[in-house]
Amino acid sequence: MIALPPAPPPVDDAQRFILRLARALHQHGTPADRMESALGAAARRLGVQAEIFSTPTSIMVGMGSLESQRVHLLRVEPGEPNLGQLSRLGAITRDVVESAITPAEGLARLEAMDREPPAYPRALVLLAFVLASAAVACFLGVRRGDVVTASLLGLLSGSIALGAARWESTRHVTEPLAAFSVTTVAFALEALFGTTSGYLTALAGLVVLFPGLTFTVALTELSTRHLASGTARLSGAIVTFLGLGFGLALGAKAGAWLGSVLHHAWPDAVGLISQTALPAWAEWAGLIVAPLAFTVLLSGRRVDAPLIVVACAAAYLTSKFAGAAMGEELGAFLGAFVVTAGSNLHARLRRRVAMVTQVPGLLIMVPGSIGFRSVTSLLGQEVEAGVTTGFRVAIVGISLAAGILAGNVASRAAERVRI
Repeated sequence: MIALPPAPPPVDDAQRFILRLARALHQHGTPADRMESALGAAARRLGVQAEIFSTPTSIMVGMGSLESQRVHLLRVEPGEPNLGQLSRLGAITRDVVESAITPAEGLARLEAMDREPPAYPRALVLLAFVLASAAVACFLGVRRGDVVTASLLGLLSGSIALGAARWESTRHVTEPLAAFSVTTVAFALEALFGTTSGYLTALAGLVVLFPGLTFTVALTELSTRHLASGTARLSGAIVTFLGLGFGLALGAKAGAWLGSVLHHAWPDAVGLISQTALPAWAEWAGLIVAPLAFTVLLSGRRVDAPLIVVACAAAYLTSKFAGAAMGEELGAFLGAFVVTAGSNLHARLRRRVAMVTQVPGLLIMVPGSIGFRSVTSLLGQEVEAGVTTGFRVAIVGISLAAGILAGNVASRAAERVRI
């Protein structure tokens, strides 16, 4: 008779909780370094011997001793940050590891989270797209009329993004489709009204879709030796940049043609858009509006909105003034350092999740628009300008990653001193 292999050991509630928590953390946008660290700590507190390996599309969790380890493979899709759910995941995990609830009760809470509706209605999400585009337009220093145009383009890109997300067949072409549509309208309006801000308004209208945060997280993962996850995430960010650039290249040509047709049909439209400069307070207003829009777009809790505004303001102002005095790269480093160290310290003092304030703070600084400009330069046969701008993106991204790592080290050192 052929001897059958021994039956694998049963999976207890603590192990089921670890597996379900791994999927939830990944689904809601936790980077590999933070996820593996959080899962490892939770497993140790629950008495589970576990090895975790995470990539953007899969998670492997080995449980048990090395000789009799049982490996679980979870196939997952890359998740976007969901700040509200990450806060709840942190609270559930703390309750389980501190024995306030049993692992079975924690598992039930995790499963209940999956059945909940989105944190905000679609109309409010669309409004957040509009406000984010208007705020970024203020940061770019456009004219008053261009802020209105950028807001309309944000509404267009938001409608396309939310509509395409409903079907699997269109989900993977969201960025090129949105870039083509937004750029076509932007350049058509530029020709119709005689402005010179078509590129800037298109940039503001597409800002929410830029993978700048993904690019920065990928560099951070590479810096922390999570090579598989970092390489895969970096490749995804580059492909998204290329898709946006391709859509922009086509949209610019289509928009110029459509604009010339509209201009001949309605020549009196030139000058209807106000070219008055924005007031000095517009940038500061944008610094409040943008974080509130990010709170909705990232599904943050309403109670966390004031903290998110403070984190974004601290990151933006540090990066802006330090960059003006000491260079863009050092400004990015200091901005990332401030928001990361501050988020970590606040999270440990208040028993919260650091990503709730860290992610929006980084989002307001990430070099997505610079990368977009690099790709469009390359597509326009401006190879030298494209390579130069691409190198600038890499330097700024590395500066942000270095700031994140330095902020993590500084916050840990401060916590040891406090203890």
